[in-house]
Amino acid sequence: MDRLLVLVRHGQSEWNLKNLFTGWKDPGLTEQGIAEAKSAGARLKGLGVSFDVAFTSVLSRAQETLTLMLDEIGQPGLETFKDAALNERDYGDLSGLNKDDARKRWGEEQVHIWRRSYDVAPPGGESLKDTAARVLPYYLEYILPRVMAGRRVLVSAHGNSLRALVMVLDHLDTKTILKLEIATGEPLLYRLGEDTLVREKQVLRN
Repeated sequence: MDRLLVLVRHGQSEWNLKNLFTGWKDPGLTEQGIAEAKSAGARLKGLGVSFDVAFTSVLSRAQETLTLMLDEIGQPGLETFKDAALNERDYGDLSGLNKDDARKRWGEEQVHIWRRSYDVAPPGGESLKDTAARVLPYYLEYILPRVMAGRRVLVSAHGNSLRALVMVLDHLDTKTILKLEIATGEPLLYRLGEDTLVREKQVLRN
């Protein structure tokens, strides 16, 4: 039984390029982001990987990345579930602000705490702990059972929603996960054992 789970962070978005806090705002992909999504699909196809079901957030950059990947793999129209539980971390009052402008307004140290602490949320937003509190139950209820049933699952989501999953899959503590950077358009392939633990991990580098 395959028990394959593939996680992909969406391709570069317009606000990634502009160095803006994005969160639940909904910019589209840049030309580079489109190329990254297509490349991710091509690399998966090159490995002979196909899927039985896909999951994504309700944000267009993740959905567009998924569509482009599936087109490259040759599986357009694959059964797909979309849910806000997989959305990016909500940056609250920081959303839409340039990161340098935010540092000028609140100070370098405070912005660093908001970005790189596990359980301190920006005003009106979520911490990584808050994000994990919605991502992980969704994973346990909807994604993991399908993987354990032998269905090959593709998840197209966001840097922080995927961090929450990787923290559990890779058994990382709350300090280590904050240092982990998940590159845009870089598939993470996991194969799970009968006990739901990771037996094999492969990163398809850009």
